[in-house]
Amino acid sequence: MTTIYRNAAVFTGSADEALQEAFSVEGGRFQAVGSEAEVREAAGPDAAEVDLGGGFVSPGVIEAHAHLAMFGESLGKVQLRDCKSLGEIQQRLIEAREANPEAPRILGVSWLFEAVGDVHPTAAMIDEVLPDVPVYLDANDLHSAWVNSAALAELGITRETPDPVGGEIARDEHGEATGLLYETAAMSYVWDFLDSTVTDEKRVEFLDSAFAAYLAAGVTGATDMSLNAADVAAIRRILARDGRLPFAITGHWLLQPSGDTAEDLAAVERVVGLRDEVAAAPGAEWFRIVGVKFIMDGVIDACTATMRAPYANGSNCDPIWNEERVFPVAAAADAAGLQIAMHAIGDRTSEIALDAIEHCIAVNGERERRHRIEHLESVADTTIERMARLGVTASMQPVHCDPAVLDNWKSVLGDERAETGFPWQKFRSAGVRLALGTDAPTAPYEALPNLYIALTGGSAIDPSLPPYHPERVFRPAEALSALTAGAAYAGETDGVNGRIAAGLRADFALLDVNPLEAEADRLLTARVQQTFVAGESAYEAR
Repeated sequence: MTTIYRNAAVFTGSADEALQEAFSVEGGRFQAVGSEAEVREAAGPDAAEVDLGGGFVSPGVIEAHAHLAMFGESLGKVQLRDCKSLGEIQQRLIEAREANPEAPRILGVSWLFEAVGDVHPTAAMIDEVLPDVPVYLDANDLHSAWVNSAALAELGITRETPDPVGGEIARDEHGEATGLLYETAAMSYVWDFLDSTVTDEKRVEFLDSAFAAYLAAGVTGATDMSLNAADVAAIRRILARDGRLPFAITGHWLLQPSGDTAEDLAAVERVVGLRDEVAAAPGAEWFRIVGVKFIMDGVIDACTATMRAPYANGSNCDPIWNEERVFPVAAAADAAGLQIAMHAIGDRTSEIALDAIEHCIAVNGERERRHRIEHLESVADTTIERMARLGVTASMQPVHCDPAVLDNWKSVLGDERAETGFPWQKFRSAGVRLALGTDAPTAPYEALPNLYIALTGGSAIDPSLPPYHPERVFRPAEALSALTAGAAYAGETDGVNGRIAAGLRADFALLDVNPLEAEADRLLTARVQQTFVAGESAYEAR
């Protein structure tokens, strides 16, 4: 059955291509796109027709940087991103406890450093209101975990507990843990423990919730940036249950440094084996493992991103994966055909990331590669030039520079770097490929507010705030292309989706606003009317 969708403004995914009037779908794929007459001719006389009422159609958004299971789980946690003070955070936790007094622990997400004030969070701050139940609070950037004394006891953390490679347990002058765990300490102690408390059924529920939320936001594909064994098992359970996923995802296995190169190389071998196993299994068109993820440094807010010059307080931080650790492991992944994604927020870290990619080329020879660097919040001009020369994709998240969350970010830098962050315009000028995403749950997941920030530099959280350097912003077609076709290229699915073009899977979204022509602030109240995956309606607004 062929269906013609007509009377629409159709954005194909190309920033330089004119809007089209119609398209046709057959067998879950786009058959033709163009004028109504051209599409009717291609579809034939027996095609059904759907009048879209002049609506705006875009390729489905590809979430370029997702943490699907974590995002789904976060939807059920205490939400703290809008808390402006410690008192508000404490009150939110009290309310959560009162609402569920039998819960074995309280889980929260998205607190901001500036909400606590000039000092870093401590267990004592939570103990004031909840001393008897373990409390675990993920920072907004998911690079720190704030816990109370009951949680420290449940984790078994004492003054003798070692810091893992690339992480730190905050301690007082006596060596006692104060309640904040940075980077791999949060991952290896807090996340691993909490993961052990989650059932297989719950993990599937988390993914189901994530898929549903994303579909309502017009998302029809994603790259998961922190796969682990439990995530893969849950994804495969959904494939076994339904025969498919709600939309296709590609995944990067999260590699954590062990401090032993042989062990890290063995981890790459295991990823290669799992990639091949998943590729040979039923449902491979819906789930592929394409790469590995290196979290090279931390975040600027916690002063754990590695900078070329110290922070305002005189501190700096070593990378989590330094040259000695990352070079052999990256080269092994590259040799196996895995895509390399590197979280690099500090300006020094992105230099090391490119050094690693150049090492891969030197060791493994010239060939087409689609390696990528994630975030790039503070970055040197020379790094941008190197990325263009090496063909490395910049995967960035406009929601991370929402002015509502930048106060602490700017203050810890304290100099001109506070005003030169997120230089999208320099990447565009240099010809670097761009993919835009949200990194949910570190930031709001909705695609249209994310697009608003890309177009204005303003705040989707508090639109009254002045924009952060609007000279950086995108043209609407550029930004929408980076959310769709650019993200598909970065995720190695550009031969499958990300554009409205003949032969590609019919993943598209119908919006109640034309973002290429409407005032940008209209995006803050706009809605996705309908989302289609493989030509079938996957979400419809009520």
